[in-house]
Amino acid sequence: MNGYSTAGWENFLVAETGAAAALAGLLFVSVSINIGKILSYPGLPGRAAEAVLLLFNVLVASTLGLIPQSSSFLGTELLAISLFICLVILSLQIRDARRPEQRAWWSVTRIVTSQLGLLPIIAAGVSLLAHRGGGLYWLGAGVIFSFGAALIDAWVLLVEILR
Repeated sequence: MNGYSTAGWENFLVAETGAAAALAGLLFVSVSINIGKILSYPGLPGRAAEAVLLLFNVLVASTLGLIPQSSSFLGTELLAISLFICLVILSLQIRDARRPEQRAWWSVTRIVTSQLGLLPIIAAGVSLLAHRGGGLYWLGAGVIFSFGAALIDAWVLLVEILR
């Protein structure tokens, strides 16, 4: 098993695809439970979208890894999709950070946690294209941090909103 071929990564990719799909489904349920409260706070719809996009990125990245294709093509796909999602999430976060009632450290923490999930997947794409620098090992880090950031967002949407 090496970082530049999906051979040997199948079990990881299947597990992460299933986990991302299950967590996204649970997130939709949790958002629907608190939809009234979420919509009443200006920053929370963006937070919900951020959590869904982080899980969607893991789902797509893992699914693409299961498709037989060259590592260069997989790298291009990971780079393009993750970079797009990164920019969408950053635009949501910057919009929310500009609200006068938003605390700066909340915004910084939110940006850092989501980027810790997205940047390693972008690095995986670049690394697969360059065929050096770790390859799919970056994907592992990105998946773990993406799950962590999405779970923090879910906690805010489920628990902190009720305080």
